Amino acid sequence: MSDSVPLHAFRTVPRTGVIFVTAEATRRGYRPGDPDWCNLGQGQPETGDLPGAPPRVGQVTVDMADQEYAPVAGLWEVREAIASLYNRLYRKGMPGQYSAENVCLSGGGRAALTRAAASLGSVNLGHFLPDYTAYEELLDVFKAFTAIPILLEGERGYAFTHDDLRREIQGRGLSALLFSNPCNPTGKLVQGDELARWVGVARELECSLLIDEFYSHYIWTGRPGVLPVESAARYVEDVNRDPVVLFDGLTKNWRYPGWRMTWTVGPKQVIDTVSSAGSFLDGGGSRPLQRAAIPLLQEDTVVAETRAIHATFREKRDKFHSRLERLGIRTDRAPDGTFYVWGNLSGLPAPLNDGMAFFRAALEQKIITVPGEFFDVNPGKRRARASRFRSYVRLSFGPSWETLDKALQRLEALVLQHTPAT
Repeated sequence: MSDSVPLHAFRTVPRTGVIFVTAEATRRGYRPGDPDWCNLGQGQPETGDLPGAPPRVGQVTVDMADQEYAPVAGLWEVREAIASLYNRLYRKGMPGQYSAENVCLSGGGRAALTRAAASLGSVNLGHFLPDYTAYEELLDVFKAFTAIPILLEGERGYAFTHDDLRREIQGRGLSALLFSNPCNPTGKLVQGDELARWVGVARELECSLLIDEFYSHYIWTGRPGVLPVESAARYVEDVNRDPVVLFDGLTKNWRYPGWRMTWTVGPKQVIDTVSSAGSFLDGGGSRPLQRAAIPLLQEDTVVAETRAIHATFREKRDKFHSRLERLGIRTDRAPDGTFYVWGNLSGLPAPLNDGMAFFRAALEQKIITVPGEFFDVNPGKRRARASRFRSYVRLSFGPSWETLDKALQRLEALVLQHTPAT
């Protein structure tokens, strides 16, 4: 049988944005680590040494006892270390403290989100447009809940207040809301008193906030002298009653994406449920890597790593954003967080003013980007596919500045090539 003949038992599963663009680049000769390519589509930060950061883990010793399966919810001592870290970073002096029972470990961010999605009942689940590309298939594959899109407007800088939240919950009958904070791709951050009000509205109206905080240590709008991190954990009153469920891991904030070690933090009842879901979905994460993560979860290590990230990535963010603006790639708002620029291409000459056309033209220059339409989360393709984000592209400043500078020079030449002579 030919490889091209489909097996009728299987459906076609769409690729997420990053997987799609990487596959297209691979067909043109791209290989990870190839210095001639500039991967601005990557969803990971540079993973090497940074000035002021703790030494990188170069090897992991495996204890013989850790050859066995880990518990589905993760090793108890690691769960305790994560709970303690949240209490130290966000809940000093507060009566309610997280414990190991409020933490569940998993083998990657998608695994954590999939466990949560599989645990939802027959409810209306809100999600924003634009948001993380992988949410699309996640929100379609589980049929118990109904996904409700909420459009955020670039003209408003993707603003969405607690009053807007209240109106959406009550008007659409939402029992849950899934979103990334800061947002991938726009970089919009809900923080401080406003985030506290969001948690208050969720508490009052009994709407669960499912918050992807994987970029919560990449914050560019913090106060001087204050550790640049943000989490809704800071505004939870009762850790076992407030409907706030958080997702994070070593992937971005610790710069160890290959470890695939992530966690869910929330009320004990939710943790019990998502752990049960994990028992049939994925079986649990890597036991050796969970144990090896314990030193990385100590407060001093986290603070040093976060400050190093902030110093290096803030400089990249400012220079990268400025150069793109001069190229004519505008932003509806400068990113408050993440390591992405959500670029508006509408001011560029045709065909570069279209996200997919820009992607393909950049690919010829060995630059990988992600077209904006992938962030138009559309579970089941129930909405017409004429995306509002076709004139956008997501550009990552996760790579080293050397790579970014090389990409910018090529993009400058590309735009000049398509600019009509005057």
